[in-house]
Amino acid sequence: MATALFIKRADLVKNTALSGNIDTDKFIQFIKLAQEIHIQNYLGSKLYDKISSDIVAGTLADPYLSLVNDYVQPMLIHYAMVEYLPFAAYTIANGGVFKHSSENSLNVDKVEIDFLIQKERDFAEYYTQRFVDYMSFNASGSFPEYYDNSNEEIYPDKDVIFSGWVL
Repeated sequence: MATALFIKRADLVKNTALSGNIDTDKFIQFIKLAQEIHIQNYLGSKLYDKISSDIVAGTLADPYLSLVNDYVQPMLIHYAMVEYLPFAAYTIANGGVFKHSSENSLNVDKVEIDFLIQKERDFAEYYTQRFVDYMSFNASGSFPEYYDNSNEEIYPDKDVIFSGWVL
C-alpha cells in the first residue's frame, strides 16, 4: 500500500518555525517517520490504514476528515519537528557528513537543540492529549476502526506523556 502523508509541506512550514525556503527533501522523510512511529501508535493500525487508504483514494470525508484536520495533523506537525530537528544541521552526501554553517550566523549547541526538541515534543503531547480525550468520547460511535485491531496490529496507545527512555 502506498504511504499517504497526512500533512503537506505547507502545513509544516506554516505551523512551525521551519523556514519557507527549506528544501522539502531535507525533511519529508521525517514527516513519514513521525507518522509511522507516533501517529500510528495513537491511531492504531486499523484507523491509520483507513485514513491512509482514504487519502490515497481521494475519498477522505467526515467524520474522518475532521479528525485528521482537527486532531491528527496538529500532532503530526510537531512530532515531525521532533524527529527533524536533531538532523537539521547536517547533510549526508558522497563526500561524507557535513554540518552547515553560514557566514553571518552562529551554530547552536546541543543544549539549544534539545530545548527546541522538547518544546516541539510539548506541543505534540498537548495535541495528542486532545486527540486521546476526543477519541475516548467519540471513537465507539464514529470511528469503529479505533477498537478493531487484532493480533500483530498496533493497538492505540492512550498514554501521552513521554518520560524519556528507560535503560
